Formats: sequence, structure tokens, C-alpha cells
Amino acid sequence: MPSPTSDETDRRDAPRFRLNRREWLAGSAALLGLGGLGSATAHPLSFSAQDAAVGANASLQQQYDLRDLGDGLYFLTDGTYQIMFLVSNEGVVVVDAPPSLVASIFPAVDEVTDQPITHLVYSHYHADHIGGASLFDDEVEIIAHEETERLLSQFEDPNRPAPTKTFTGSYNLEVGDQELDLDYRGPNHTPDNLFIYAPDHAVLMLVDVIFPGWIPFKALAVSQNIHGYIEAHEIALRYDFDTLVAGHLAEPGTPEDVRTQLDFVTDLKANSEEAIESVDFQAVAQEAESTNPWVLFDAYLNALTEQAAEATLETWSGRLQGAEVFMESHAETMIEALRVDYGILGPFGPPEEVS
Repeated sequence: MPSPTSDETDRRDAPRFRLNRREWLAGSAALLGLGGLGSATAHPLSFSAQDAAVGANASLQQQYDLRDLGDGLYFLTDGTYQIMFLVSNEGVVVVDAPPSLVASIFPAVDEVTDQPITHLVYSHYHADHIGGASLFDDEVEIIAHEETERLLSQFEDPNRPAPTKTFTGSYNLEVGDQELDLDYRGPNHTPDNLFIYAPDHAVLMLVDVIFPGWIPFKALAVSQNIHGYIEAHEIALRYDFDTLVAGHLAEPGTPEDVRTQLDFVTDLKANSEEAIESVDFQAVAQEAESTNPWVLFDAYLNALTEQAAEATLETWSGRLQGAEVFMESHAETMIEALRVDYGILGPFGPPEEVS
């Protein structure tokens, strides 16, 4: 993109938000601040009309943890959500705009550079990761995969503006002296979720797939394609990276976190398959003592889930934080994927021979 003119170079004094947000900010002064981030370095957010953000549950004293990943790349988290942004000599590229974190993005950028935010990348269409995008200046170019644009068009959410530039496959985003590779590798957590790679920094951003040090969020992160979700771990390990920006929690990850979670989902898959093959439907049905098919099948699926969850917890309780919290939902999700996607139906599968 062309170099900024002298009138455009310093935009720290220009409004970064749409003017119709200012009245809301004036009425939000009574909101309370959030607690700290534990041992993380916290930076109080100063609110003014031009630094302002975000929804009715926002914090006027929101705290954030900003970390320098080197050579102009930064990691930003509020302890629950995380993003990265890349500073070039022609502008700043922000990846994602979570509503709970968007209020911190602008002061965090101003903390390290005078360059304006010129680009916003959508990792995928989910509102909890890009629902603060409407607060960026209209001049900011929004880049997303064409599938993200299609999915967003179904909802017409004013908080998630349509991208101004879309691509298929992969896209190399160059802004000044910096670059990001935006790679679409097929559906995983969502049909459009991207691998966002900073090759000069050895940093990979993959959102809602890996949860460093923790069990995945409920129902395997509510993933829409379990085969693609598992495969995303393997794809991630093909990248040459040292740091993973995972979209959630307070810490970035490493390749070892990806390998650990791949081991977990592989173990869960094997235990779920074993449950499907070994649980006796007729025995479960007799114990249920009902002629209602929904009652019978609910009892059967519950038996599958319980067996798979217990077997997986034997290995992973204490190894990944929160393993006890969501394990049953993970087993239930995996079992359903094995049945309807992989065709592992146990007693409901086709006979081995037809006479």
C-alpha cells in the first residue's frame, strides 16, 4: 500500500471510532472496572471519546496484558481472550476484535507505536472473536476468507461489518515491511477458521482449537467439524513456529501444547470408539424399562458417554487443567461424530454378512 502522506502519518489524535458511539460512552461512566490478571502486568484503560469502546458490559478500567513477541509483533490478552497485532512502517495489522478485549486494543497499540491501525483480519466469523469490529475506523481494511463473508451475510450483525477484502485459499498480506500469511486449510472449529502465520516471527495464530494447558472448551470447543478439528492439530504442527496465539486464556502456547492436545483428542477418540463397540444396547434398554425409543436411546448414549469420559479421565485428570469440567461434553461430541461422520455405529451398523 502507498506510504501515508504527512497529513495521514499521525492519526493518534484522530477519532478511531464512529461518532455515534460517543454518546454511549458518556453514559457509561458509572461502570465498574474488572479485576486484575493475576501475575500479568496490567495497564489501566483511559477512556476518552476517541479511545472508547465497547458494549453495555464493558469495563471503564479494563486491564490488559501486552507482550512483545519481537520485531513489531505483539500479544494482547485480558485473561480470557487473546489477539495479536503487527506493527509495520506503514500501519498496524490487528487480528480479531473480541468485544471483551476491543477496548484495550487501541491504547495497547498507542503504547508501542504512532502508526495508525490500517488493517483488521478476521480469523473466523464467530461474534465472540470479531464482535468489536464495528468500533474500528471505517478506513480500516477488513480482510477475511470468502467463507467468512458468506457466513456473516446470514446474520447482518452491525457489530461484525462485512469484510472489504476477501480471498480464497491462502493470502499473503504485506503491509510496509511486515507480512502475514492467511491460510485456509478447510473446515475445523468453523467452516472458515484460518491459520494466521507470521513467518518472520515464528508465530502461529489458530483460534478456538488449542487451549494451552487446559482441556478444550465445552463440546470440543463447540466445533462444527470434528474430523477437521482433529486434523487442525496436525496441520498446525507443520508450521515452523515457537509461539501459538490460541484466542483464549491468559497465556500463549507452544508446539508442545499442540502435541499434548492432539494426544488428548486421539485418546478421547479411541475411548469413544471402544465405548460404541462394547456397550450392549439391549442390556441398557432392559434396564431402562421403557418402550419410548427416545428414552431408550438417551440411556444408551448416556452409557456410551459415561464409559468414554471415565476412560479418558483416567489419563488426563491432572494433566490438563479443567479436565473434569467438560469431559462428558467432549465424549458426547466425539461419540456423535464417530457415529454420524465416521460411520462407527456399533450395534446399529450394517451386518457383517447378508444371507
